[in-house]
Amino acid sequence: MTSRPGIVGRQAGPEAPYPYKMEGKLGIPTANLPVDDALTPWIANIPSGVYFGFASLALPASHPDLPAPASPGAFTVFPMVMSIGYNPFYKNTVRSAEVHILHEFSRDFYDAHMRLLILGFIREEKDYNSLEALIDDINFDCEVAKNSLARESWGWDKGSKEDAEWFIKPL
Repeated sequence: MTSRPGIVGRQAGPEAPYPYKMEGKLGIPTANLPVDDALTPWIANIPSGVYFGFASLALPASHPDLPAPASPGAFTVFPMVMSIGYNPFYKNTVRSAEVHILHEFSRDFYDAHMRLLILGFIREEKDYNSLEALIDDINFDCEVAKNSLARESWGWDKGSKEDAEWFIKPL
């Protein structure tokens, strides 16, 4: 694991072709978004692998993690890491986008609307010999995402005004 960098991307912030944008209603049982070439035409042309950036969630008014005062349909922003690919360890045959939000939620948020602002690439998809090795790499990916996003130029609102407005625009 020590041969992998702990931070990725330029210090000055994301560079083209980033950011990629994605949105949809969350599925069950994990935070999966549909991989749909019609909605996200860029997705067919990027490598399978682990990406990082921010997720904005329109949590229900009754959700305990909704910050006060938040109006209905308002989005709350969280750092995230995600896998786009086939997850070879699980032998998936359909490409998926699985999002791991870097926040400890007190309750699930199924059916919430989520938008993603994907700011960078961590590593290519790979297969594993054990579940423990997969979990170790996922945990390291989370640390890389946190470290990379902690830099001043990597905020969700540091790119274009259009992207930032789209990201938190109420439903």
